[in-house]
Amino acid sequence: MKKRLNNKLFMNLLLIFFLIALIISGVKIITYLSNNYSNKKIKETINKKVKINYKKELEYNVDFDSLKGQNPDTVAYLKVNGTNIDYIVVQGNDNDYYLKHNYNKNKNVSGWIFADYHNRFDDTDKNIIIYGHNTRDGSMFGTLKNVLTNNWQQTDNNLIITLVTEKDTYYYKVFSTYEIIPEDYYLKTEFKDTNEFDRFINKIKDRSNYNYNIEVNPSDKILTLSSCTIGGKTRVVLHAKQIIK
Repeated sequence: MKKRLNNKLFMNLLLIFFLIALIISGVKIITYLSNNYSNKKIKETINKKVKINYKKELEYNVDFDSLKGQNPDTVAYLKVNGTNIDYIVVQGNDNDYYLKHNYNKNKNVSGWIFADYHNRFDDTDKNIIIYGHNTRDGSMFGTLKNVLTNNWQQTDNNLIITLVTEKDTYYYKVFSTYEIIPEDYYLKTEFKDTNEFDRFINKIKDRSNYNYNIEVNPSDKILTLSSCTIGGKTRVVLHAKQIIK
């Protein structure tokens, strides 16, 4: 009898455990879907303030005054061909806040696309770094992994990245793409001299999974895009040098 009661108690506890686990999983899924929907609607609204002229060479007109009225952390607009990356970029006081907050500064598991807090958008930084989550639904930097595929790399139009700031519209040409374990080496915004920058460029070019045959000089400025992979064990990284288009 005692053994039967113990077995019944064990089964009841096991059932309660699975019910709690199911509820927690359900809440996480609902929160994730709700957060992604919220970000989708925000993106649709704020991207209406980005006007693109397709009649000739693409021209971008971003209403920064209006966007900064909504979020004063707004610093740029980023477009990566061959991906779903088409976002207004923000910049916080650290590199943590926008990992868990969206453009409206509401808590959100998908966060937002943000620039490294060390960066200055005044044409002086050698390396502008922009981060975004790798989401399963393809939002944020969920499609940055496309840059590791042959189809993406061999499409010339994909290799030009557009970054619009209050100061100007900048174009960058991709010279390195790779996947690597989490580290800080490529996340440098300042270099003590041209020799250090040159060594940096050579190292990140050597990492590339594709030879883009793009020369990068010590006088060049670059753009870095970084995102984690699903599970967070590695990072997908893209480097591109600023060009005159």
